[in-house]
Amino acid sequence: MRAKKSFGQHFLTNENIAQRIADSLVLDSGPTNVLEVGPGKAMLTKYLLEKDYELKCVEADADMVDFLNANYPALHGKIISEDFLKLDLASVFGGQPFCIIGNFPYNISSQIVFKMVEFRPMVPQLVGMFQREMAQRIIASPGGKDYGVISVLTQAFYEGKYLFSVGNGNFNPPPKVQSGVIRLMRKEGELGCDEALFRKVVKQAFSQRRKMLRNTVKPFFENRPESLDEAFFTQRPEVLSVGEFVDLTNRISEG
Repeated sequence: MRAKKSFGQHFLTNENIAQRIADSLVLDSGPTNVLEVGPGKAMLTKYLLEKDYELKCVEADADMVDFLNANYPALHGKIISEDFLKLDLASVFGGQPFCIIGNFPYNISSQIVFKMVEFRPMVPQLVGMFQREMAQRIIASPGGKDYGVISVLTQAFYEGKYLFSVGNGNFNPPPKVQSGVIRLMRKEGELGCDEALFRKVVKQAFSQRRKMLRNTVKPFFENRPESLDEAFFTQRPEVLSVGEFVDLTNRISEG
């Protein structure tokens, strides 16, 4: 089975790394629902099968689905032959929560995270391998060049941790970039503001990330232009914490 560029496939070849990824889920004892995204040739899958999980896999490549069914009888009836981004996550385990894990196709990795956030009541945890630059962006702290829209929208609902890096020599074919594995754990409690407006504010603020907030969020203050004179609005979006974006969203809502 050769990797296909159209599916963003780079097959992991290092057994130790596959084992480390499988061991990175932090779960209570007993059976737990786990969905693997993009199992490919089952390098990670075979280690997940050794655990006390209720495992399902979603694979968009029909050739890979045939390969998995032919070589891993334990996966029969557990493979969803579909595009993860089009999958109704609420139906995967009959409405029960589940964790997501995978060596994600890098061309859709950010979309996987955004979909997780959308379905966060169903997904308490994610462990995934990303392009290292993307992994760093997802968990970045305010004030750095990596901090942006995906950082804020993910960290509003999940606590992130960078676990380890993976060199490109551990794949076939080797990608042109380095990789990194992260874990995201869902936070408890509510966001504290209108979520739809929060997303709009964050995206608008970072639409021109080098400009001050008084310029980027100006459309939200058409009826209160004097507010933009405050020192707060001389900051750039990359220095604002999630909490400050929540406060900004609430200020806009009150107007």
